[in-house]
Amino acid sequence: MRHLYYNKVGRLVRVELPRELWVVQAGVFLNYLGWGCVMPFEVIYLHDGRGFSLGIAGLVVGVVTGLAVVAAPLAGPLIDRVGSRAIAAASLVALGAGFAGLAFAHTPLQALVAAAAAGIGNGGLQPSQSALLASLAPPEIRHRASAVSRVASNLGVGLGGALGGAIAAYGLNGFVVLFLLNALTYLLYAAILLIGVRDDVRPAPVAGGYRIVLRDRPFIRLALINVAVIAVGWGVFSWIVPAYALSEIGAGTRLIGVLVLANALTVVVAQIPVAKLAEGRRRAATMATGALAFVGASLLVAGAGLVELRVAAGVLLAAVIVVGIGECLHTTVLMPLVADLAPAPVRGRYMAVAALSWWFGLALAPTLGAQLLSASPTAAMLVSAGVALVAALAALGLEHEIPAPIRLTPRPNQDADEGALAPTMERARTVA
Repeated sequence: MRHLYYNKVGRLVRVELPRELWVVQAGVFLNYLGWGCVMPFEVIYLHDGRGFSLGIAGLVVGVVTGLAVVAAPLAGPLIDRVGSRAIAAASLVALGAGFAGLAFAHTPLQALVAAAAAGIGNGGLQPSQSALLASLAPPEIRHRASAVSRVASNLGVGLGGALGGAIAAYGLNGFVVLFLLNALTYLLYAAILLIGVRDDVRPAPVAGGYRIVLRDRPFIRLALINVAVIAVGWGVFSWIVPAYALSEIGAGTRLIGVLVLANALTVVVAQIPVAKLAEGRRRAATMATGALAFVGASLLVAGAGLVELRVAAGVLLAAVIVVGIGECLHTTVLMPLVADLAPAPVRGRYMAVAALSWWFGLALAPTLGAQLLSASPTAAMLVSAGVALVAALAALGLEHEIPAPIRLTPRPNQDADEGALAPTMERARTVA
């Protein structure tokens, strides 16, 4: 019986991927290790270390995200023409140059120029990396490759945050080391891609460009659903919930740190098993379940404001764990489904629009959520729950629009009949 149990657990956590995919995952880990080092200290470094006002420091950090919104759609056609590996490597070099520039920025103008380089790189990296993973992974294992990427990124952020906290204790010199370390991880990732990964094969270009993308109703609906899901599951729980916990519940910074760690660890532990459990199941239902998890988590946070701090801490911990499970469910479906919906000649554009929906969701959460939080903290969480519920219902409604061959998360390594799934899925979406 014990042997059977361990066999089942082993099948859930073991992942077999082609060598080149593991090479990319190593780069993803390096990328997020470096970013995790600097992420909590960007504003602190610019304000306390370089003497910029809080407004200027926030503007510099905002440029890194804001320019990504502009750069992502511009990167799409380049990915389709030049190749995802080349654009990913170029984006990483831009990010490396940007963060190295921030390490030595003594004036706001220098910092803004460096942030602009990082923002352009940020906008190009996400769609090109997603397109590269899709080109390297056969359709039947894309969800597993995506799951391993999520594990690598969350593990990198968690370890990077711990390392960054230790190095930041050395003051300005420590901050400079952190930014240079982050720049180095970007450049190492670029070298890994150029040396260890083959160039992706690019299909012949087709006319139409983004018009093909915008005419694809299922994909546009998927992108809109993603905006709502990212705004709640990632945006609200990254920025609004910590502020809510601090002001409404009286939680300290240590508890907030524990909540961030618990969320990251949940993803690291659960992402691969969730991806495997989703195999053979309806993608729309999996995505809807993830959105419903955000509904429940938002209601838990709203309820935490009605109980004493000790109980509230447990409720908040439960909420971020539920959010982690919801993240696992959503990401198991999102990028593999985008890749399957996208005709190969315009896959870069599809990935660019998917990345744009991600950035929009992240931008909306602090912008609108902070306004709601100032007016009524409870209402902010109830509205978040409502948005996630609408996203869940929209995901269920999307199912009949998804082509039948790609409605289910595929099961890899099946018998010969199921082995024919990959070419079937690739033929499911063609350019008219």
